[in-house]
Amino acid sequence: MKVSRIAAVGALAGTGVLALSVPAFAHVSVQPEGTAAKGGYAVVDFKVPNERDDASTTKLEVTFPTDHPLASVMPQAIPGWKAEVTKSKLDKPLEMHGKKITEAVSKVTWTADGEGVKPGFFQKFPVSVGTLPEDADELVFKAIQTYSNKEVVRWIEVPQEGQEEPENPAPVLELSAAEEGHHGSSSSDKASAEASDSEDAEAASAKTDAAEPADSSDTTARVLGVVGIVVGALGVAYGVIAGRRRTDA
Repeated sequence: MKVSRIAAVGALAGTGVLALSVPAFAHVSVQPEGTAAKGGYAVVDFKVPNERDDASTTKLEVTFPTDHPLASVMPQAIPGWKAEVTKSKLDKPLEMHGKKITEAVSKVTWTADGEGVKPGFFQKFPVSVGTLPEDADELVFKAIQTYSNKEVVRWIEVPQEGQEEPENPAPVLELSAAEEGHHGSSSSDKASAEASDSEDAEAASAKTDAAEPADSSDTTARVLGVVGIVVGALGVAYGVIAGRRRTDA
């Protein structure tokens, strides 16, 4: 009896732990495909699980940060979903690739053309973003999830360091350290590369020039060899014919 009671209590405790742990991972989140380095570009996935048993997720709205605006945002086409990108004017223009950017993406909205994310499934929404800020360690994207029964869940609570995770946490993208040369090769690097290519081309040309006389000499020797063989064969044939004539005489 004691053993059965202990087993029952353990099972109930395990079930309670699982029930409490579900909200910790069953919310809208964002993760990079590879790395999301400061000052560079990245492809990030907004992962949307369906938390309902009787409704599908039919709409997702993701608000992009205004304190660190992203000038380049391109959602990937997803079958069964329509993506709409909303841009807003910037209070302070951005400098990007030598051009002044006066507006940036403030929101991306995905709307299902069909059933959406059915119960028991999740969906990833990939987006190419850049350039990522160099003066931030993370970016917060507030998200709103809408179900087919008109229920709306707002994932907008910003997690605070040292505190428990909120009930409806906003997706947070962690940024890694800047990669060397993330802005592309410098002028000196390009010049070095061009010089190296030039030297390689000259070396290859020199090898070709040096190889030409050898090839020419080799070809001449082969021709002379073939001519010698032919002349020798003709000489032997002539000798045989002459010998026969003398025998007949």
